[in-house]
Amino acid sequence: MSEFQLGLLLIGMLAIVGVIVFNRVQERIATKRAERTFGSQHEDVLLGEAAQRREPTLEPAIRKLSPEPGASTQALPAEVLDYVIALSPARSLSAAAFLEVWAPLEHRFAKRVLAAGRDEGGAWKRIAHGDAAAYGSFQIALQLVSRAGVVNEGELIEFRSEVENLAATLGASAIAPEMKQAMDRARELDQFCADADIQIVLNLVPTAGSVFPEARLESAIAAAGLERVADRQHALRDAHERVLYAVIVVGGEKDGEVAKLAFSLDVPRVPEVRKTYESMVRFARQLAAGLGGSLIDDNERPLEEQSLDAIGAELDAVRQALEGRGLPPGGPLALRLFS
Repeated sequence: MSEFQLGLLLIGMLAIVGVIVFNRVQERIATKRAERTFGSQHEDVLLGEAAQRREPTLEPAIRKLSPEPGASTQALPAEVLDYVIALSPARSLSAAAFLEVWAPLEHRFAKRVLAAGRDEGGAWKRIAHGDAAAYGSFQIALQLVSRAGVVNEGELIEFRSEVENLAATLGASAIAPEMKQAMDRARELDQFCADADIQIVLNLVPTAGSVFPEARLESAIAAAGLERVADRQHALRDAHERVLYAVIVVGGEKDGEVAKLAFSLDVPRVPEVRKTYESMVRFARQLAAGLGGSLIDDNERPLEEQSLDAIGAELDAVRQALEGRGLPPGGPLALRLFS
């Protein structure tokens, strides 16, 4: 092989190495850009175990109970809570035509997604199965925050891609918000919720060495208008079927005996928080006076008048904070967020 051929071979090898190095550098730059755009310090809730959410401390002790069913089917997309994509079809579409292509996406994301439609000049309306109307504009929303935390970026990207495919199928244009900004707002809202997500629990216990007769308690609970929702669990509901507070009967060592009653108030999900709290306290006091018991917190400390009043004042501050964020307690958005 001549020196000329060796030179050409060497030049070719150097060119190949240069291309490989250039591609590696470009890949690294693209990776860092993606991390800056969608990077998160939060654990992936789909791939790993969800981190325990920090709960605030407000006397008496806080305890999480199973929530009642979520918000009404009349709930609408809201940017404060959802990632909302707007669809504009070339002409009005029937709800039936929309729901046909919407079904797989709804199945994939379940209760975290909802869709709304609007006639020209009309109000937005939640689209449900059996809807016979036709709409000229649509909104499709993914709820970004709940008591489980914030959705991860991968799920949001998947949602946006699926909605864009849906739009293409319907011949509609799609306008979607910038994802990083939406995720930043969701994380900030999640931090706020960690401070506002409060549950009050009052415990009514009998005098030392005694128990409550279950038959008398059942009679008193029924007379107060509470309905049985499960074995030894009762709830007071309002006219809209929202649970105002719950009463859980904790059995004693023998059948027919009760060791204590736990009164539970899920603050963000209750309308008229202070009024409901005072109603719960009043009923607990009535039972305590009639049965010879006393009110304590989860650390077995007595709950005197001053302590109970202080809790009520703190609840006013929580209510004001929620209302200031456009999330009035017991409202549709609060029911969705704190679920």
